[in-house]
Amino acid sequence: MSEKTKRIFLGLCIIVPFLIYCVYYYSAMVKNAPYRFSDFESIEVSYGFPDSMLNHYDSKTKAYSYLTKEGELIHDTLRLRDDDLLYLHRKAQELGFWNVDNDMTLPDSERQNGKRVPRYKLTFTYKEKSKTVIMDPDYNGNPKMLEAARTTVDEVMRMMASVKAR
Repeated sequence: MSEKTKRIFLGLCIIVPFLIYCVYYYSAMVKNAPYRFSDFESIEVSYGFPDSMLNHYDSKTKAYSYLTKEGELIHDTLRLRDDDLLYLHRKAQELGFWNVDNDMTLPDSERQNGKRVPRYKLTFTYKEKSKTVIMDPDYNGNPKMLEAARTTVDEVMRMMASVKAR
């Protein structure tokens, strides 16, 4: 066997099994991923003060109701496209939304100076499971988890505003 043939044989013995293993390993991971966009059903967001969370959006029913600055409750229809929902799904995945605590709220006794602070409830619903996070902006838990939840809520709100502007 020539030197060139030995190198080709050695390369094939190492590289081909490695590539086969990578395809097998990662295809199983993607197939068993807990939150896949192919299983995605809807996003639901509610926000407002804890005693009256009047602002609400559900992407399944496309119903959007919000409170204006004048105190008037407006009911509207807001349709997010599949690209918008895919973007929000990927953004939540990128930010680690699936790993944050479900309850990130403060008891009324821990509120600073008794002031009213808005509360957000964000739910991503999939065929077999869903992830719901209830969050207060002044939550004093893990700051990285709070930032992931806050950024995800901000992205959903920004996307809703841009769809409403269309």
